Amino acid sequence: MSTQGQPGLAVVTGASTGIGRALAIVFAEHGFDLVLAADEPEVYAAAAEAVREDISVSAIEVDLATAQGVEALHERALEQRSPVTALALNAGVGVHGRFHRTGVEDDLRLVDLNVRSVVHLAKLVIPGMVERGRGRVLFTSSIAGRAPGPFHATYAASKAFVHLLSEALRHELADTGVTTTSLLPGPTDTAFFQRADMEETKVARGPKDSPETVARDAFEALMAGKDQVVAGAFKNTVQPTGSAVLPDRIAAAVAARATTPIDERKS
Repeated sequence: MSTQGQPGLAVVTGASTGIGRALAIVFAEHGFDLVLAADEPEVYAAAAEAVREDISVSAIEVDLATAQGVEALHERALEQRSPVTALALNAGVGVHGRFHRTGVEDDLRLVDLNVRSVVHLAKLVIPGMVERGRGRVLFTSSIAGRAPGPFHATYAASKAFVHLLSEALRHELADTGVTTTSLLPGPTDTAFFQRADMEETKVARGPKDSPETVARDAFEALMAGKDQVVAGAFKNTVQPTGSAVLPDRIAAAVAARATTPIDERKS
């Protein structure tokens, strides 16, 4: 069991690739024990990469879009030698296309993973943090969640939910020793665009930050107890500010320039 002077246990979801895998490495470098979760076997390779002397690393292949998957991850965390002191709610998927054409099951699975699992796992973990008077919770949102998101409407809305949840819980948890941080990355060089079928868009073809840069920005903000961090390139800090002052219909039109399929832009 960790003492107050030791880092404790970090639970990272979506840890097989991208930002989640990079977060696992940063937590490991700072001496945290780890439980890494993802819905694919690559999570075991991520765990092997994160192994460091004097830390415990556990991986679990689990579908967090289901309640059973969330509960299985929580049970794995409870089995570890240290209590959860850091929770990185990073797992998420995207669905690209016109809302009336995308499959209902795809959009509902997105909601289950990006929204429902975040609420469920936070509900399971945060009470213990409050009881111990110690904890840091990272909610991976996106700058896409700061404005309407045509052609990935459900994804953008899910990230808006995550950001607002983090900010609300931060207020509720004041003076408990537990803080929440909303991570708002911009375009990042991960498999997200391929998996979301967004490769033929302006945003997917444009410059991207490395997941390592985003993860380090996120970790620093999390440990400092900041309410939010817009990670990566300077331009990412401009977009959320601009979106906040534009009427929603104009912000939606601006966002659509980056997410409209290129073949439709040409037609």
